Amino acid sequence: MALPRFHAPLPSVFGHTNEPHLLPEDVSRHVQVVRLQPGDPLVLFDSGDCEWLCRIVEMGRRFVSVRVEQQMTPHRELRLEVELAIGMPANDRMDFLIEKATELGALSAQPLVCARSVLKLDGERAAKRVAHWNGVAVSSTEQSGRTRPMQVRPVRSLADWLGAHGRDASGIASFVLSTGTAPHLSTLLASRLESGATSRVVMLSGPEGGLTAEEELAAVEAGFARASLGPRVLRADTAPLAALALMSAYCEGAHLGAI
Repeated sequence: MALPRFHAPLPSVFGHTNEPHLLPEDVSRHVQVVRLQPGDPLVLFDSGDCEWLCRIVEMGRRFVSVRVEQQMTPHRELRLEVELAIGMPANDRMDFLIEKATELGALSAQPLVCARSVLKLDGERAAKRVAHWNGVAVSSTEQSGRTRPMQVRPVRSLADWLGAHGRDASGIASFVLSTGTAPHLSTLLASRLESGATSRVVMLSGPEGGLTAEEELAAVEAGFARASLGPRVLRADTAPLAALALMSAYCEGAHLGAI
């Protein structure tokens, strides 16, 4: 049975002393919610490459202290740094997308407001949703065994984000998912990544209704290659996950020609 895992900001001395460590209050609360007891083991991680096997030493109403038993380096991250740039789907579909993208190994997600976006966020409302989505990513990281939660960036307009991407895109393999005539993503991955020269991929996908022709052209002019996922039209919350699953399979040894 898998041990319970918790994400926590850990001090630099964590794991380098045999003294008990007091967990942050919010993490202590989560430990108590799952009804762990003194003597029970758990795993802590803090967004780096390592995780720590710990054992609960003492618990109170508002605190939990643990002692580190072992430092581990599990190597569960993708060898590619993948950023999903997403025309935000509406309702709870974005929550689902963030959860599953974290499980599949994406490093970051950029929520975008596009011409056809149903969900349009700005100001305080956008900041609250981004904080919520980052919480979803942390929970998914705890469940999936990763050590680095996917970072959800502040909401931006597509035009603003493309302008910045065009200035910083050197050495990045950038793809825009298209329903038009385009090479399959598997073909593009093979040609761009097999040399090992590229370690970062940016994948742009549209909202409900897709990107407009003008938006897709703007992406191409910013250095993106059009990519297809096949003859079927996928939903806004399905397409980026299908692309990410393909990249995950590529990173972890699947033969692309068989996908």
